[in-house]
Formats: sequence, structure tokens, C-alpha cells
Amino acid sequence: MSPADAGAGESRRVVQRGLFFEEFETGTVYDHRPGRTVTEADNVLFTTLTMNTQALHLDAAWSAEQPGFGGQRLINSMFTLSTIVGLSVSQLTQGTLVANLGFSEVAFPAPLFAGDTLYAETECTGKRESRSRPGEGVVNLLHIGRNQHGEVVARAARATLVKKTP
Repeated sequence: MSPADAGAGESRRVVQRGLFFEEFETGTVYDHRPGRTVTEADNVLFTTLTMNTQALHLDAAWSAEQPGFGGQRLINSMFTLSTIVGLSVSQLTQGTLVANLGFSEVAFPAPLFAGDTLYAETECTGKRESRSRPGEGVVNLLHIGRNQHGEVVARAARATLVKKTP
């Protein structure tokens, strides 16, 4: 129903969507809430679905004997990356993303463990109109994941292709 079709007493409808190219502002940081508390089940499911047999994710007894992480199993870093990007979708790219062009500068400076809560933020680091695709633009994003203590556990630069306002 268009706004012109709305009669007296009818409510306005708003469809959730991401931002169009023109709405992104370089230097703006978008905080994505709520966060996501990560469970052991999340880690085991993701790790086994992706065929990642790294003992640091799956073997509690082996992990307990390893130095550096307090005997805890680590959350799979690809789960961490996927989750910080996923936390941004409804606010930034839902329905407006054309393509994910690639990631660069991916880093995991601190571990994430089961029971930690992951929060994400995204900075728009640049944008330009597409030279080959009229009606679309390239938006550069820096995704950052933090645990409940504010410690950075993941960082990834990303290039996306986004629709312009219709």
C-alpha cells in the first residue's frame, strides 16, 4: 500500500532495510545491538559444519594442556568474523547490498571464548560511485568485534557494492 492509499485510521508501514549508497557517510561508526553471547554449541556446530577439525575448537582435554588460553577452547575465528558481519546486516545492508566484493586486513587480536558476548561496530571508511555499474556504489567498511569487556577480538576491512537510492 502506498502512502497515498492509506486511509484514515490506517497505520503507516515501515520496512526495515539497510542503507542506500547515498546514506553512508565516511567516518560514521555504526554500533550494532544487541550483541550475541556465544555458546559452546555455536562453536561446535560451526566448526563441524565447516569441517574445521582444529583441536583448539573441539578437544577440551587437549586444549586444557595447551599454554596461552587458560586451558579453554577457542571460538572458531571464522564464526567470530561471520557473526560481526551478520550483526551489521539489518542496520547497513539488508536489501541494499548487491555484492560482497572482498575482505582485507582480517585480524583476531584477542581470543573469544564460550560465554563471551560479542558486540560489533562498523565504520564507513570510504565510498565511491561504481565506474562499471550505474545505480550502484562501492562502500568500504571496517567491521570491529569486541567482547563484553570492550577488548577487540576481530577486525576486518570489507568492500561492498551497494544500491543507490531508486
